[in-house]
Amino acid sequence: MGVNMGNVLGLIFANMHDATLGDLTKNRTMGSILFGGRYRLIDFPLSNMVNSGISEVGVITKSNYQSLLDHLGSAREWDLARKKGGLYILPPFGNVGSTLYRGRIEALYGAMSFIKHSMAEYVILSDCDIVTNMDFKPIVTQHVKSGADITVVTHTGNYYSEDIKNSTVINANEDGDVKSVLIKPDISGVCTTSLNIFVMRKDFLIDMIQDSISRGNVSFEKDILQAKCSELKIKTFEYSNYFSKITNITSYFRANQELLNIENARKLYLPKRPIYTKIRDNAPVKYDLDSKVKNSMIADGCIIDGEVENSILFRGVKVGKGTKVKNCILMQGTVVGDNAEINYLITDKNVKISENHILSSAPSYPMYVGKGASV
Repeated sequence: MGVNMGNVLGLIFANMHDATLGDLTKNRTMGSILFGGRYRLIDFPLSNMVNSGISEVGVITKSNYQSLLDHLGSAREWDLARKKGGLYILPPFGNVGSTLYRGRIEALYGAMSFIKHSMAEYVILSDCDIVTNMDFKPIVTQHVKSGADITVVTHTGNYYSEDIKNSTVINANEDGDVKSVLIKPDISGVCTTSLNIFVMRKDFLIDMIQDSISRGNVSFEKDILQAKCSELKIKTFEYSNYFSKITNITSYFRANQELLNIENARKLYLPKRPIYTKIRDNAPVKYDLDSKVKNSMIADGCIIDGEVENSILFRGVKVGKGTKVKNCILMQGTVVGDNAEINYLITDKNVKISENHILSSAPSYPMYVGKGASV
């Protein structure tokens, strides 16, 4: 049974997991975090929706969203600069009586006017914590065919306890019917976790929001998925393709480093389903004759005079002569002086590391240097 994806509204939550990433989200939303050398985290759910045929997308924000506005601009790069449909930024207080939201339900209540005016029949909710190349068509098709109230995209795998602590664990039977829900449990091992992607009918979503607000409920996971799993028909869609889930700064570092494996990069960056981002016209990378680069991703505009290994460098990074950069993520505009050595380091934008300095940490907890800092 075919599904008209033009009849689907996409809603992306830009701030939903800001608290889990510490200083990375001090001055920006989670959706604005730089990833993979040239992208932002919001590029992945937004590109997935566009590639799936969704032409109307709302981005729900909360705070610190200036860099997000600058990145999205007119949405021309995602082909969403349209007279009909297109991209909409939905700031807080968008609804009379709404407050700075405390959970997903209040966030949706703030966007209620936008949701009601949409002509779409179905809605996809997505956060910015999953890095993947996902086709939403089979998910919506299964949702329509099953007659479910809510479809939750899940993945079954072996998880560490620190990742599960920031996740929702779903217990379902062989037919995908959800029987119970655990929220941020202190467990590890083989679990089925929610990828924070949900599908439902628009009318059902509106009724659910209004009923929840009238009862003082704010958490979609706790007050809907967990409290009403026996009352509602909630189904799972098991997702088995490549993805990374960003739950803390260590998983962010690990997700970036995984892309240095060419097989992972090929699974994420598909020729027929590209990941779109804001275009910047920078000069090509400049390599000194004595420079050495091994197993690294180097964005345009970089100047490499030293050695770079197992690292990801964003646009405009400069590596001085005699400097050794290993196992690092250096964001846009970072400058590393001559004869320095850095290992397992994450630098935010426009960081300056002085010459002859040595900075090193462990892969289990990489060191982070804040935006604009000088070391």
